[in-house]
Amino acid sequence: MICLRVLANGAPPGTAVYNASPSDAAVRSKAADVRHTGLLLMPPLIRCEDLWKVYRLGDVDVQALRGLDLSIEPGEFVAVMGASGSGKSTLMNILGCLDQPTKGRYSLNGTDVATLRPDRLAEIRNRHIGFVFQSFNLIPRTSALENAQLPLFYRGLPWREQRARATAALAGVGLQGREHHYPTQLSGGQQQRVAIARALIGGPSLLLADEPTGNLDTGSSREIMAILDRLNKDQGITVILVTHEQEIAAHASREIVIKDGRIQADRRREAAAALWPAEA
Repeated sequence: MICLRVLANGAPPGTAVYNASPSDAAVRSKAADVRHTGLLLMPPLIRCEDLWKVYRLGDVDVQALRGLDLSIEPGEFVAVMGASGSGKSTLMNILGCLDQPTKGRYSLNGTDVATLRPDRLAEIRNRHIGFVFQSFNLIPRTSALENAQLPLFYRGLPWREQRARATAALAGVGLQGREHHYPTQLSGGQQQRVAIARALIGGPSLLLADEPTGNLDTGSSREIMAILDRLNKDQGITVILVTHEQEIAAHASREIVIKDGRIQADRRREAAAALWPAEA
């Protein structure tokens, strides 16, 4: 449901704010439309302010992030690029509520993450954030169906509902008929589709993909990126993608380059459908 309210803190009469469930794609899309007209007064989905992450290795302090500032709106498709050791993975871990900054502030949907209890952070990861990794992170002796339904198991949903939703999620990524195959019986591209189904089954508003095509051939990479494109454009899911490949980054409408823990470049563009070489 979309609820409109008039601000009482000095905003112009009639200024409207959407109070919406972050998992509701239609609301997210409508909110993004209103935000772009300048009528919506609400925080961005992601806001990082003076973010630092320092690791202690023996007698040496390693500064993975150095005063990083970043803002990402709902519904954006953002590619994060940079050399190994630039701070990309550290940033993704913080955005995914898997790690905390040494100092600075990370706000997710207007809430300072540092103020949240561990059980609340776990709930956010389960319900509002989907994760896709380069190495798939599937359970080897578990079927595609069981891998996909795992987040719902932790929610304590009835078994039949878990199975029904997992079956639908696998169908949504083109894996009908493969539900009972084990990871070793699937190609790399199919395993990554299972991982995407698992990431989406909880209805997240944010999808974090860390080198999702890094272990795939060109054809499989094209298929995975088509899925991510569709999730962003059709369902309004915010996608943040870490990649080393310019062809992959070209799918995003915004590209951020990180170097030595700082943002070196932040550029927006119209998303390209693909920059793949033509097949012979």
